[in-house]
Amino acid sequence: MFLEILVEGGADVPTVRDILLVESTPFRIHPHQGKGKLPHKPFAPPDPKRRGRLDQLPAKLRGYVNLPPDYYVIVLVDADNDDCKVLKQELLNLYQTLGENKRPTCVLFRIAVEETESWFIADKNAIRAAFPHANLKKLPKKKPPDSIVGAWEKLADALGKNPTDCNGKDKFDWATAISPYLDLEQPQSPSLKAFVDGIARIVANNRKELFNH
Repeated sequence: MFLEILVEGGADVPTVRDILLVESTPFRIHPHQGKGKLPHKPFAPPDPKRRGRLDQLPAKLRGYVNLPPDYYVIVLVDADNDDCKVLKQELLNLYQTLGENKRPTCVLFRIAVEETESWFIADKNAIRAAFPHANLKKLPKKKPPDSIVGAWEKLADALGKNPTDCNGKDKFDWATAISPYLDLEQPQSPSLKAFVDGIARIVANNRKELFNH
């Protein structure tokens, strides 16, 4: 069994890596240059000037058509300002449009709502463990975790950083520090729980098939 994970950028890698290491399953993570947009023509060659996760997705899925049957492709996309249900349906529609001969057999689509930093601000204990001096009072208290707009900016503020001065390296460093402390048994973020549960289900089903054989 092998997992091919497609993420938006390098800042997503530490979090996804730490989640996957729990399952002790071999994997490879492919970061891209942002989110991008799904192209209108899914069978056209990819535009080399557009390197976002969604820009490249149809071509990537077509390229995975001959993967072995025990390989799984997992696509993680930030919802950002998109309606997560609409975005998920667009991804499923793309999968159906490609057809059985132009796509891998096993693909899991997951949406980080609003973004992967939302997973962090939902788990204040993880932030406190990674950054003992963080001002957690600056984080929203009563809103549902995945409904908070501007998650990474709020995280930056809690860590004493001015969001306008932050960059991709800052996000990568925050993820590297916080991810090991995330509660993956009872995730506070519904979209993190969906991601963790989806991977666990894939791994469990594969192990069950091996046992039955």
